[in-house]
Amino acid sequence: MEQSVDPAAFHEPLIILVAAGVLVPLLQRAGISSVLAFILVGFGLGPFGLGALAPAAPWLSLITFTDTHTIGSVAQLGVVLLLFAIGLELTFERLIMMRRLVFGLGALQVALSGVILGVIAELISHRLAAAVVIGLGLAMSSTAVVAQVLSESRKLHAPVGRTSFAVLLFQDLSVVPVLFAIGILGQESPGVSAARLGAVIGQALLAILGTIGVGRILLRPLFRLVGQTNSPELFMAACLLVVIATGLVTAIAGLSMSLGALLAGLLLAETEYSRQVEVVIDPFKGLLLGVFLVSVGMSLNPHDLVSYPAAVLAAAVALIGVKLAIVVGLVRLFGSPFNLGLRAGLLLAPGGEFSFVVLSTAAALRLISEPEREWTVMLVALTMASIPLLHRLGAHIEDKPVIDPDLLVPASFGITPRVIVAGFGRVGQIVAAMLEVHDIAYVAVDRDVDNVSVHHRAGKPVYYGDITRIELLRLLGLETARALAVTLDNDRDVDALVRTARQEREDLLIISRARDARHAAHLYRIGASVAVPETIEASLQLCEALLVDIGIPMGPVIASIHEKRAELQALVKAMAPQAQVRQFGRRRLREAVRAEERSGV
Repeated sequence: MEQSVDPAAFHEPLIILVAAGVLVPLLQRAGISSVLAFILVGFGLGPFGLGALAPAAPWLSLITFTDTHTIGSVAQLGVVLLLFAIGLELTFERLIMMRRLVFGLGALQVALSGVILGVIAELISHRLAAAVVIGLGLAMSSTAVVAQVLSESRKLHAPVGRTSFAVLLFQDLSVVPVLFAIGILGQESPGVSAARLGAVIGQALLAILGTIGVGRILLRPLFRLVGQTNSPELFMAACLLVVIATGLVTAIAGLSMSLGALLAGLLLAETEYSRQVEVVIDPFKGLLLGVFLVSVGMSLNPHDLVSYPAAVLAAAVALIGVKLAIVVGLVRLFGSPFNLGLRAGLLLAPGGEFSFVVLSTAAALRLISEPEREWTVMLVALTMASIPLLHRLGAHIEDKPVIDPDLLVPASFGITPRVIVAGFGRVGQIVAAMLEVHDIAYVAVDRDVDNVSVHHRAGKPVYYGDITRIELLRLLGLETARALAVTLDNDRDVDALVRTARQEREDLLIISRARDARHAAHLYRIGASVAVPETIEASLQLCEALLVDIGIPMGPVIASIHEKRAELQALVKAMAPQAQVRQFGRRRLREAVRAEERSGV
């Protein structure tokens, strides 16, 4: 006999899946980031959105959340997996290198923000205990949202990412003293507070050291054992076991689960299993983090916003302004540029998920009233929802590095015919190396100051600049250049450079890197002499190696590769019918060799 199914048990999961699979993609197509999209979905389907209308229209209860606590545990797991993934991308050595930012910048940010915001709260509430709690709660920032927007924009390892993460890491480490301080404030006779604080901190340190020690001993053998089974399911189970187990150990010790997951990620980052673990948990991390963001949206109560819009918006602006000023000042104090402080400050200024924990604990101990908790939670959630917008604002603030004059192209560069190499990344460096093999003079230009500095000191003719600008091209001697090799990886820059160079000189040989066949056809149309689609050549070489190594004779392999290359060449020609599309890849090389042989060279 089949067991009856209770549809209510699938209510919340079904709504989450609809949000992740339908609503969020639709909002993303409208230009809204995934972080903000999940928050908007949570607000729209939460108890203060459509859920508030459920009593009048019962059918709405089928598609809305009516209780903010129903997805709390799952939402917390999303943050835990995010910190675990961040740990996989770090190492203990890198954290040790960041200790000045973590324990210097991070500690000062928490202390100064807590004190200043606490003083402001005391002036409003005239209650010291409530002011301390609110100050500590609002001093925190959102690890989950900040890390997600940095990851989406690929800035997690950039200077703004490292600076922001250092502060966020110290905030996670401050869980024990902050919660302990709130617990002491909630007691009537804190006579042995110093001794108890020492015992609690000692317990937390013991948990951290124990997790590291046990992890170094057991993790590698565990994953070796699971890996030998060749079972993706068991490997996934081992990953989730490690994440949840380490998180629970640190949670029992009074720390956050996310800190334990970070430690587990750091330990696994030093093993040969880190990349596979990252691949396995990535889908879970994205979906569960989306659940957390939905829970943030659900906590947005528009009642106070509608009743006192000026006061709420003023409070949000004041919170962001105060924390932004503190972060900018501290970043400058630590010797980093003003622009870096401004970008990091815009990310760290809003409230964070730990603020909810602080405020809920304080409310349970009656240090703050329920209206104060609700109003502050709404302020935190509102500012968290603004993080993607603040990040987008910060992205318009370009860091202007201090450029060594020696890295700039000299005004009297000369008119010696050279090959101009646009971009000096991995592709550009290989092109330059081959030019050196054949004693061909060249000059290279790149926008990465650090990269240019390293190669310039090594004696390479590499300079800093924006090569898409016609003034720089002329300074490099475009008029007498033997050729222009475009190795940039940004399609817009490639297009702009090819178009500009062709307009300046009609007879110039322009060899350009292209993303694929469609991009190659576009480059031919705007003036490239030869466009080499990187996906095509890489795929053909991979196929050639594969076919030969599995035992197919070399002759048929070469013939089939030639046929496929000709087919793709015809595709490019069809997309650029008015352009002269030259042969590319090995076929072009072989044709050139045969031509030389026929001419007797």
